[in-house]
Amino acid sequence: MEKSCTLLVHFDKATPALANEIKESLEGNDVESKIEALKKAIMLLLNGETIPQLFITIIRYVLPSEDHTIQKLLLLYLELIEKTDSKGKVLPEMILICQNLRNNLQHPNEFIRGVTLRFLCRLNESEIVEPLLPSILSNLEHRHPFVRRNAVLAVMSVYRLPQGEQLLDSAPEIVEKFLTSEQDSSSKRNAFLMLFNCAQDRAVDYLFRNVDRIADWGEQLQMVVLELIRKVCRANKAEKGKYIKIIISLLNAQSTAVVYECATTLVSLSSAPTAIRAAANTYCQLLLSQSDNNVKLIVLDRLNELRISHREIMVDLVMDVLRALSTPNLDIRKKTIDIALDLITPRNVDEVVMMLKKEVVKTQNLEHEKNGEYRQMLVQAIHSCAIKFPEVASTVVHLLMDFLGDSNVASAIDVVVFVREIIETNPKLRVSIITRLLDTFYQIRAARVCSCALWIIGEYCLSLSEVETGIASIKQCLGELPFFTVTEEGEVQDQGAKKVQQVNSTTVSSRRPAILADGTYATQSAALETAMSPPTFVQGSLSSTGNLRSLILSGDFFLGAVVACTLTKLVLRLEEVQPSKVEVNKASTQALLYMVSMLQLGESSVLPQPIDNDSRDRIVLCMRLLCNTGDEVRKIWLQSCRESFVKMLADKQHRETEELKAKAQISNAQPDDLIDFYHLKSRKGMSQLELEDEVQDDLKRATGEFTKDGDDANKLNRILQLTGFSDPVYAEAYVTVHHYDIVLDVTVINRTKETLQNLCLELATMGDLKLVERPQNYTLAPESSKQIKANIKVSSTETGVIFGNIVYETSSNVLERNVIVLNDIHIDIMDYISPASCADVAFRTMWAEFEWENKVAVNTVLQDEKEFLDHIIKSTNMKCLTPPSALEGECGFLAANLYAKSVFGEDALVNVSIEKQTDGKLGGYIRIRSKTQGIALSLGDKITLKQKGGS
Repeated sequence: MEKSCTLLVHFDKATPALANEIKESLEGNDVESKIEALKKAIMLLLNGETIPQLFITIIRYVLPSEDHTIQKLLLLYLELIEKTDSKGKVLPEMILICQNLRNNLQHPNEFIRGVTLRFLCRLNESEIVEPLLPSILSNLEHRHPFVRRNAVLAVMSVYRLPQGEQLLDSAPEIVEKFLTSEQDSSSKRNAFLMLFNCAQDRAVDYLFRNVDRIADWGEQLQMVVLELIRKVCRANKAEKGKYIKIIISLLNAQSTAVVYECATTLVSLSSAPTAIRAAANTYCQLLLSQSDNNVKLIVLDRLNELRISHREIMVDLVMDVLRALSTPNLDIRKKTIDIALDLITPRNVDEVVMMLKKEVVKTQNLEHEKNGEYRQMLVQAIHSCAIKFPEVASTVVHLLMDFLGDSNVASAIDVVVFVREIIETNPKLRVSIITRLLDTFYQIRAARVCSCALWIIGEYCLSLSEVETGIASIKQCLGELPFFTVTEEGEVQDQGAKKVQQVNSTTVSSRRPAILADGTYATQSAALETAMSPPTFVQGSLSSTGNLRSLILSGDFFLGAVVACTLTKLVLRLEEVQPSKVEVNKASTQALLYMVSMLQLGESSVLPQPIDNDSRDRIVLCMRLLCNTGDEVRKIWLQSCRESFVKMLADKQHRETEELKAKAQISNAQPDDLIDFYHLKSRKGMSQLELEDEVQDDLKRATGEFTKDGDDANKLNRILQLTGFSDPVYAEAYVTVHHYDIVLDVTVINRTKETLQNLCLELATMGDLKLVERPQNYTLAPESSKQIKANIKVSSTETGVIFGNIVYETSSNVLERNVIVLNDIHIDIMDYISPASCADVAFRTMWAEFEWENKVAVNTVLQDEKEFLDHIIKSTNMKCLTPPSALEGECGFLAANLYAKSVFGEDALVNVSIEKQTDGKLGGYIRIRSKTQGIALSLGDKITLKQKGGS
């Protein structure tokens, strides 16, 4: 992480000795010494020194030099020095450089001419420029394009000076004539730019006179044309129809940069379906033709914006978007899938699912390090498709079930969760899914996948053959009983794996005598070995023994409890479908034997860790149920579990529907808004594109999309007072937070009767904030105001502080500098994070991985758990992932997970765990986890500040 530090840098100021040293070097004849001396002088000027004593020396000894490096440095020096006095008048000695500049503009070397013309672009003093105008204009006809392109820029710079129109009133006409005859693309671009900025009507006329040749113009000129079109169309929307034709013609340009800008301009200016479709097709072509991943991500962002605003058009291009899956980058694939999933309709769902199936098959054949993660993405996407459109589930569920034994556990979990949901929502697929699951159950290697698969088997094996097959499959995966035996020689043996290891490493080859605690000798036996040290157990490999047996022998007794519950359900259902009591009793007895063996294993010293109490109690409960089952208990085990699952699915679907409703923008037109009747308008001279655009604008106006309620109120809320009302200078700031930067629009008012000179807004920052530009000095007339903008770069989600002061001099006392300290501006973390959603599995994974945690104790006057949770959600701008059904009821306890994402892609996880204490107050903790320290600390500070009340 980038942190602030203090570093002392030694730098010699412009002491008389240093100034004399520079002066001596400049007066000498050595070119290298002059170059170094000029560089030192420029560095001093950049650090705020004035060194006026060097000016005459430079005029005498440096100005006549023919060396190109010296001439370039000389122009930098002349650019930096002060050219005016305190009253704004040009210093008399500046006249000395005019002759040298004129000589440079007539120099036989084109480089000298070009850099001098470029220097003139930075001059703001018309008194210096005026004598040079004939030389500047003569360079428009120079043979070399480097000189001509800089001459055009110099003409533009002169024309834009305060007195420029009086100095060179014919500049637009001269440049237009130059543009007509010029052949160099860069010079033509600069000339068109001059007309664009100084004589827009002439630029538009030239554009339409040469509209048929625009496609042959260079890339730089085409980019300026697009900029002109954007400017003209924003000022006069009625004429955008004829400009959109030019944009569409440029979509076939050779330059991809021009093509991208065309598409972006088209979207910003027009809402016509033809225009949007053309822009979307262009984006799709760029997505496939560009190899740079950054370009692909930017194009996907643009397509995502079109998806939000013009979904009905993007639906037809979903397959073109999906072709970006051929890129191996995971970020691109994820963004592509996210866009495609929102564009699925009954018409294209079959094609989309077929494409995703092909990608899943590819992940099997190709050996790539990220194949597991990509497969997980595809499974989640297919899951989403199947939930929205159940008719496609039958085409994908059996393919995905091949990945239940995937080495990528996360992918396998997604598959089994998908199967669990599909088997409930698609009753027609139940038999085929159960049959396939029982056939492939032995391939499953992950405990969590096994647990979910066992639940499916216990709930959805309904017929006699399914129940019997289910019991047989579980028995096969558990292997033979008992799970272990201890032989007379002190060996622990797995009956299923037939893998044997000597208990004591000293008795591997033979039995040796051992010394007992009382000092007597004895031969080691199994009983003695158990008393001295617990025997160790080496389980069989997963390939040589059943998956359930291996996992249970590794100490996973939670899975053992799930096995016990599944066997209990299957036996209870067997009682309903099996007429033979003998078969039922046999199955019940075998199930009890397995449960007893698991308890025996858990309570023995064979494994390092004994069975946990929860798993033990659950297995014991299953044994009691099989021994004595009542109707109520049977109903709970065979019906209530599935009813709870159905309720969970309904609740999930309800939440997703509510989220879609919340995303939908509800905008209403105002009562006094103008209504245009499209059918009553004159269509004379309007193209089909213009007609479509009119319709779209009318629709937006009718639905209120053009109205932006609450903007004024939001602006008022963001105005911060920086100084007091009694201060001689009053300042207030309007803070605008864009994702990666902050713009401070500071209004400074001179409340005195004096002119304030060299007024400077000096700012500094704390945290991951950085100032972009250096402060400038201003002059403020009595009782006048000035708008000052400051840009600050943001590099991470962390609460930052902006502080500073205003420094100025008064006209009555120039030597004394006055300082007004400003109030601090605190940048809130809430400006950077927004509510987001993620799956429970993803939340738990991130919670385990993230290393930064901030634990905040609950300290609030609120006494209702739900009210406190709502207050935290509102204060932190986060989304509650815990479903409302899980928060219902009054039990005195509440636990919920909150999630948000920052504009920098950082994840913020919050867990709220509270309880109502005996005195009625709330206690507990709020834990925040994130990948970076800044977001954890900032969110913790925000919660600490906000949790005490409803503010």
